[in-house]
Amino acid sequence: MPQSKEHLFSSAPVPEAVLRLALPTIVSQIILVLYNMADTFFIGRRGTDAMITAAAVCMPAFMFLSAISNLFGIGAVGVISRSIGARQPEKAKEAASFAFWGCFGAAGLYSLLCFAFLSPYVDLLGGKAGAVHPLAAEYLLLTVVCGGVITAENTLMGHLIRAEGRSLAASVGIGMGGILNILLDPLFMFVIFPRGQEVRAAALATLLSNAAALAYFCLYYLSLKRRKITTLSLRPRRLTKPVVRGVLATGTPACLMTLCENLSYVVLDNLMAANGIPAQAGIGVAKKVNMLAHCMVRGMSQGVLPLIGYTWAAGMRDRMRRAVRLSAGASVGLAVLCMTVSLIFAVPLVRLFNQHGGESVALGAHFLRILCVGGPFSAWAYSCISIFQGVNENRRSLLLALMRKGVLDIPLMFILRIAFPLSGIVAATPLTDGIVCLAAAILYLRFVRRHVETVPDPEDI
Repeated sequence: MPQSKEHLFSSAPVPEAVLRLALPTIVSQIILVLYNMADTFFIGRRGTDAMITAAAVCMPAFMFLSAISNLFGIGAVGVISRSIGARQPEKAKEAASFAFWGCFGAAGLYSLLCFAFLSPYVDLLGGKAGAVHPLAAEYLLLTVVCGGVITAENTLMGHLIRAEGRSLAASVGIGMGGILNILLDPLFMFVIFPRGQEVRAAALATLLSNAAALAYFCLYYLSLKRRKITTLSLRPRRLTKPVVRGVLATGTPACLMTLCENLSYVVLDNLMAANGIPAQAGIGVAKKVNMLAHCMVRGMSQGVLPLIGYTWAAGMRDRMRRAVRLSAGASVGLAVLCMTVSLIFAVPLVRLFNQHGGESVALGAHFLRILCVGGPFSAWAYSCISIFQGVNENRRSLLLALMRKGVLDIPLMFILRIAFPLSGIVAATPLTDGIVCLAAAILYLRFVRRHVETVPDPEDI
């Protein structure tokens, strides 16, 4: 690692290190969410509730690619940062290589399975309605079947480059893809493609923008290799069990959290489908608006993960705790701000993405006000999950990840809808966030009391 990057991890003031690592990642995550919102925004300018619903129900299938990227990418970030802190560069190279090719194979297999079971998969996602199904199938075909490997590797490369402290470069690539998508959406929808093909246009814009971002990352990596200033290696290498186990163990909580998040969305969409397309369109828009708070928190936690991993492996306990306090506090503060804005401006925010809806706009605003209440609680949970990933406490991060999505919220959806058929389904999310927040606080305090004064065993790195 270059000396300047080493200084950022080891001796730069903690606020400066957190800011330089987290700010670019937060910005890139905001752009990432904005370009995910762009499809819904531009479709909603002249499309129907069926078109909005088609894009919304495909989100879990598309985000499954993020689960694959997180399994290998966040797993590799943890191993790479700890290896750099422990002065083990070969271990870092092996982790990067395994992550790149593992992600390639897993994403390719997922795309093939989607192609083989396209129609039943769309039905499973909540796209059974006759007006929605063909639109959702086409969107899935372009974004996941054709663009699955591209999208997964694009996200993975951002993780790997960020592992060395190059958050700005990683954010430029992610941001470039997002901005390009935002520009291509109106060009394709309103200029190139005829009216009625907005969903196809949105899917193609997403595919091309991710391809451009991946090209940037590959060129950037090659430039680092030519200048010999990177620890990363993407060529196939002989793998060792400790590295494979370390990457998968660290990445599994992040992967399962995304998978359970997607499963939760599928259940939510299917339960909401019983209330008609306006309810589905409303929850689809509410979820996307609410993603903004989550993306900033996720950006903060992902940005500081390399710093936590490095300081833990290097035995810098006080520095690690200061970074944790600063980043977690900022995450909760950002979430409170987003919650306040959503509560006050719910209707205008939803109407941005649904120009022609009546009932769907009212329902979307109602759902958004319920969802946003959980933001500050999930911010602390996200922070703790990232902390445990950084210090190789994978059981704790896995427990919190499974509790947050899947274990608690899905049963609560079925229980609460008995008393509140619409609101109860949505209220399961913030209620779960509150419970997980409390569990995260307990686990973190126990961890601090037991481990803050110890130096990690080399086998745990």
